[in-house]
Amino acid sequence: MADSRPVFLCHSSELHNSGSAVRFELLYFSQSCAAFAVRYAGAVYAYLNRCTHVPMEMDYQPNQFFDLTGHWLMCATHGALYAPQSGQCRLGPCRGGLVRIATSEADGLVHWHTSDKFQPCDSP
Repeated sequence: MADSRPVFLCHSSELHNSGSAVRFELLYFSQSCAAFAVRYAGAVYAYLNRCTHVPMEMDYQPNQFFDLTGHWLMCATHGALYAPQSGQCRLGPCRGGLVRIATSEADGLVHWHTSDKFQPCDSP
């Protein structure tokens, strides 16, 4: 099992409740993948940028994942709605939930955490 270590993602001030996401790249099982982090109800959540219906990126405009209500993450192509706190599908065509990436926030900084599945793109 790989050791979990924090990787700097962004400053806390860059993420606003139900606002724009911060995108980042990582290796998911050794394949380069897009990911995103959002803030919802004061907490930070990160997921692979991949709809579970068909594995394609979800944002309808750069860094825009929330629907008009600001309460659901939405796949712009398929209309599937996901709960921001868990990534679970709540409505629309989907198979399961979004792939969640562990995050932490302290001292004004947000980090994502490595694992057996997730590594930085510059990882050897």
